[in-house]
Amino acid sequence: MISSSQNHENKKLHRAVELREKRAEQWQREGERSIWQNLSMIGALGWLIVVPTLTGVFVGRWLDGLFKSGIFFSGALIFVGVSFGCYLAWRRINKE
Repeated sequence: MISSSQNHENKKLHRAVELREKRAEQWQREGERSIWQNLSMIGALGWLIVVPTLTGVFVGRWLDGLFKSGIFFSGALIFVGVSFGCYLAWRRINKE
């Protein structure tokens, strides 16, 4: 008897295999992406990480100045910004 967690894992594996096959078929049809498409992807990923990080820096410094808390808010919001930016980049990579 297959448990619910095994069934869920089998569905995830099946979806991953289907996605891989779909990407392979697309690559066969369209070929390799151009160098410019790859460079634009790198630039977009960079901005996806930099913008939330800088937002965390500026908001954190503003809150630290407002509450005279040293680097308490800056440190926490930089971490949150980098984490959120990496999450956005990961989603973008998986979408492509």
